[in-house]
Amino acid sequence: MMLRIGQGFDIHRLESGEGLTLGGLWIPCDFRVIAHSDGDVVLHAVMDAMLGALALGDIGALFPDTDPRYQGADSAALTRIVRDRCCHQGYVVGNLDLTILCERPKISPYRDAMREVIAQVLEIAVDRISVKATTCEQLGAIGRREGLAVQATVLMLAHA
Repeated sequence: MMLRIGQGFDIHRLESGEGLTLGGLWIPCDFRVIAHSDGDVVLHAVMDAMLGALALGDIGALFPDTDPRYQGADSAALTRIVRDRCCHQGYVVGNLDLTILCERPKISPYRDAMREVIAQVLEIAVDRISVKATTCEQLGAIGRREGLAVQATVLMLAHA
């Protein structure tokens, strides 16, 4: 069986607002991400990990922020495009490991629902998705609550 491993990372700045989307899930809070699309850092990192595993470039090349078609774009829809592109290359997600770096919002109340949404988007079983979160202990821009970031590692499996 052919295996490919990919790593993705995304980071966005925060500003006052009414909520944000993480892992395809709307989370109400008193801030939002600054982004060209919907700013879903979780799914952006997932897409980059998948594309990287198969040497297909990155989301900046596939969905450039200079293209008005992607203004406010739904990252779940973009992730489905990446999923299909990977499938056409003969690969599916074997498992996905995510680490969200943020001081806020607290991820634990949303973790299970986020896993469910990501599983639906990727068309895989939820037990193949791990979502973890950590703070930055008030260090750096993330620690000062100026932004949030996500690291993603994915194992892509060749399918018949």
